[in-house]
Amino acid sequence: MTGEQQDTAKRIAALAREVVERYTAAGWTIATAESCTGGLVAGAITDIAGSSAVLDRGFVTYSNQAKIDMLGVDPAELAAHGAVSETVARQMSEGARQRAGVSVAVSITGIAGPGGGSDEKPVGLVHFACAGPNGTVHREERFGDIGRRGIREASVLVALEMLAVALKS
Repeated sequence: MTGEQQDTAKRIAALAREVVERYTAAGWTIATAESCTGGLVAGAITDIAGSSAVLDRGFVTYSNQAKIDMLGVDPAELAAHGAVSETVARQMSEGARQRAGVSVAVSITGIAGPGGGSDEKPVGLVHFACAGPNGTVHREERFGDIGRRGIREASVLVALEMLAVALKS
């Protein structure tokens, strides 16, 4: 592991700890709906002792069919916009929140590479959404082609940041 990877791992652990502590204190619960990160956000949260007080479940919905079946994503919206889109990210987080009955749900859908990108949707494009009591917030990131691992780790940080912000609002 390089120094940069160690720094990222430390940042992820610190932010996950903050999320667990703050959500525990607030009595709030979390669900994750992950595609390109394949459960890394839920994994980061469950690395923290006491996380069972806040993390209800994580949905790993890598395929379009999983997004439809597990989260209720509209097949017509998937066909119209593609899995890597604001619309699908929003539906993923809202579906996870509703189906899990949690306070907040965060979703991630993107192109981690090395292949699969296009001019319109390049490698490193990731859509996030966070659904909570005050509505759903979307965020788009274009990390660039920083490698599959780099994109996935950067995505975990953004998702954890969104969870932290959701509790503040």
